Order: sequence, then C-alpha cells, then structure tokens
Amino acid sequence: MKIALGADHRGVGYKNALAEKLRAGGHEVADLGTHDTEPTDYPDVAMAVAKHVVSGASERGILVCGSAVGVSVAANKVRGARAATCHDPYSAAQGVRHDDMNILCMGELVIGWKLAWEVTAAFLGATFSDEPRFQRRLDKVLAAEAKT
Repeated sequence: MKIALGADHRGVGYKNALAEKLRAGGHEVADLGTHDTEPTDYPDVAMAVAKHVVSGASERGILVCGSAVGVSVAANKVRGARAATCHDPYSAAQGVRHDDMNILCMGELVIGWKLAWEVTAAFLGATFSDEPRFQRRLDKVLAAEAKT
C-alpha cells in the first residue's frame, strides 16, 4: 500500500519510526515532512498529506503531532479527507470499516510507540464495509461536504 506520512516537530520521532517499519513491511512511503525537531506549523504538513491522499497519490495517510488534534482539524479542511484522531486499534479499524477514514492521526505525546504501531496496523488492515448502511452514511457526509 502507498502511504503518505507527515508530522510536525512534536511527531517527527514516530513518523520516522513508522516510515522505517512500514517500508520494512513492503509498503511504499511518501514522507512529506517534517524532517527535524525545529518548530513547524502543523497545518502545512497535515494539508500536504491530505492532498496527497485525496489526489490518489497515496491510498492512506498517517499524521503525527503532539496530541493529534491539530493535524486532524487541519487535514479535514481538504475536501475528500476523512481524518480522525485514534489512540486505540478498535477506533482506527472501525473508522475505516464504517466511515471510510483515509487519514489516521496520532499524538506522540499521548500514546506509547507499541500502541501507536498497533493502531497503525489496525488502520492499514481495515477496509470499508460494503454494507449499504455505511455507504448511505458516507454518502450523506459527502453530500454535506459538497455543499461547503
């Protein structure tokens, strides 16, 4: 799977570790920054990842900042991005299965590395359900988004 990764200065450690582990697992990784701990503005990276995913250049995206809240808010400003903060495997998988979530957001200051990897694996291992109720709900979200 092709995955776009991004982080601000508070999430660069996990982003780098994720990139390494994902590549080792056979995934293609587009690392969209940041690449050091110099303070950076999270909206720049979050929107770059969201645009990468929405354009089809990557199938999914993963964003990391201190709490995950800022990158989630910013990524969702890109039409077609469905980003959510998830700090447990259930929510990460369920977000894909029921809501067609395409961008996972995690906080490096919130969860430990082992759990972050478990959340990532759950997110990447899930697929959107073909049950009509989930498609109907997604269609409502997409229709509302089209009006904004």
